Amino acid sequence: MSVCKRCGAEFSCAMVDGSDGSPCWCTAVPPAVPVPGPETDLTCWCPACLKAHIAQRQPRTDPNRRAG
Repeated sequence: MSVCKRCGAEFSCAMVDGSDGSPCWCTAVPPAVPVPGPETDLTCWCPACLKAHIAQRQPRTDPNRRAG
C-alpha cells in the first residue's frame, strides 16, 4: 500500500506497489501533475486528492455568462 503525501490515506498504486501488468488507476484521469519517479521527489496522491487537484485546476464557468 502507498500513503498519500497530501492527506495520509492509504491506497494502491500499481507503479509503486507492483502489479500484474495492469496500468495504475491514475492513468484513467487527466494528467495534472508530473509523474512520480526516481528522478523527482514526488510521491503519488490518493484518488480523492488527485481528483480534487484536477477539479481545482479546471476553469470555472459562469452559469450566467452567455456563449459567443
